[in-house]
Amino acid sequence: MTAVRTVLVSGASIAGPALAHWLHRYGIRATVVEKAPAPRMGGHAIDIRGAAVDVAERMGALDAVRAHLTETSRTCFVRADGRVRSDIGAAVDTDHDRSLEIVRGDLTRILHEPTTAYTEYLYEDSISGLAETPDGVQVTFQRAEPRVFDLIVGADGLHSNTRRLAFGPEDTYGRYLGALFSIFTVPNHLGLDREARLYNEPGKGAGMIHSPRFDGAKAFFLVHERELNGIDRAPEEEQKAFLRERFTGAGWECERILAGMAHPPDFYFDSVKQIHMDRWSRGRVTLLGDAGYCPSPMSGQGTTLALVGAYVLAQELSRHEDLTPALEAYEGGMRPYVKANQDIADTGMGFLAPRTRLGLATRDTLLRFSGLLARLSGLDQRVARAAEGFDLDAPPPNRVQVDVK
Repeated sequence: MTAVRTVLVSGASIAGPALAHWLHRYGIRATVVEKAPAPRMGGHAIDIRGAAVDVAERMGALDAVRAHLTETSRTCFVRADGRVRSDIGAAVDTDHDRSLEIVRGDLTRILHEPTTAYTEYLYEDSISGLAETPDGVQVTFQRAEPRVFDLIVGADGLHSNTRRLAFGPEDTYGRYLGALFSIFTVPNHLGLDREARLYNEPGKGAGMIHSPRFDGAKAFFLVHERELNGIDRAPEEEQKAFLRERFTGAGWECERILAGMAHPPDFYFDSVKQIHMDRWSRGRVTLLGDAGYCPSPMSGQGTTLALVGAYVLAQELSRHEDLTPALEAYEGGMRPYVKANQDIADTGMGFLAPRTRLGLATRDTLLRFSGLLARLSGLDQRVARAAEGFDLDAPPPNRVQVDVK
């Protein structure tokens, strides 16, 4: 007997369908609830690295992932007038067989479609209440009728509704890293071909990225900001006004990107945060991926942690007859791996947007030596060691073998 027979998963992006796959593999029934009306397509580029590549292969999804790579292979830092300051190839030049970049929507579709044959999906709905009973967790929904499940898994992202209901407000667990990030689709007016161009001023950065998988190009802004003052949860027009204030008059293509920001189909704006919790589980509720241990976009490891976490959680549920030791084994096995991948974020932030004029000058001096910057800063090695530092086949106490110092 496994620890559970029925699981409700909140969130149908990446962690949710991945978990549904593995639960089915172990004979556990999964229901996935998602507030969006359908799987979320589009989105920006994300990375599958290290042990997560092995998870994708074991899911039978690796060939499909390789067929949908972004193919973005060149990264240039540019001056205010647009001249290339340095062409450094890939921003993080890890082993290409072990570091795969794909559009979020493509990965969602690859993971989601096979699971529809055996997984119940409840779209345009969300959890409104959780009440633990002797028989499981009584769940009330915004739309569906109440039901009882053996286990609830929050796989609903940084701003997890499940975490809020079971553990309390986000402010208790969110660690703000001092920056705000926005990305959205714009016309490819620079005629980029499978490349990224990045521009910096002290404390902020802007860029454009092209992939054949995009409809146009993706533009992004990254800006350091000491205090949030609620802008990360403000209405979209206030967020756009904030970006106009910060980037009007900046160099390079910032004015044209701001103009293209007026009516994009996919405007995204959020704080750069990590989630740190003493425990990811409480009773019959546990958290997976960004909901429990978001490493922030600056680490580039959120998708990797989600895929590996889904694999480990399902495996531990299948190995134990009781829920508590299964969840303890999941947390114990994943925590060192999560910490190693969260610790990369500061290095990533310093690479993309140095805070000070001195920091920017130092980075630009190193950039003159082309790809040496990433290697000299240790970014390549830290990302690779963190991503690879989990052995899927080792016994649980020995799975994590990583040191990114």
